[in-house]
Amino acid sequence: MRILRVVACATGLLALFSPMVAHAEVEPGGWTSYSPSFNEQERGCGQINGLSFQLTCSTQSGDQRAERRYATYTSGTRQFEGSFRITSMTGSRISLKQTFNESSSGPFFMLAVESGGRLYRVGGDTIASGATVGTTVRVNTVHQVGSAHRTYINGSLRHSMSSPGGSFYDKFGSYRTDSGRGPVTVQWSGVQFWRK
Repeated sequence: MRILRVVACATGLLALFSPMVAHAEVEPGGWTSYSPSFNEQERGCGQINGLSFQLTCSTQSGDQRAERRYATYTSGTRQFEGSFRITSMTGSRISLKQTFNESSSGPFFMLAVESGGRLYRVGGDTIASGATVGTTVRVNTVHQVGSAHRTYINGSLRHSMSSPGGSFYDKFGSYRTDSGRGPVTVQWSGVQFWRK
């Protein structure tokens, strides 16, 4: 009985001190958590306060953004997870999450929201609905460089597209699309990254 207790205690300690192997919310199996470096981008009327990203103006031109830009990656499979809650929005067509293709100097995937709560891929179709003011929405993107990019909303696969090779990075926050305008305030939480 005492041996069983020692083994159980040792197993518990091993689990406690093995934080690098994590179970991601989607597509489980073989993920390792990591914390890429980032910088903050405030342009135009964009303001950042912790994980709150705000556009304070209704300007329909110029570079209006409040975002975190994470470190570049060039290979493997990467998973991003984060939850957002729009706390106020009188504008529309605001980008919330981007997978940016540094090799082509442009966004590869942009998840944006309209004032009625429709989530869509910029330049593409509807991904989900219900992203209304006050509602928390979880976003996961899984990116296999040179193969595929998949987007999950609240744990359900909602979009998939092929991916070229090259250099990429993740961004999130609030960013005025070409057809968009603020004001908007977006609160992010639970941001995590995994790779394999």
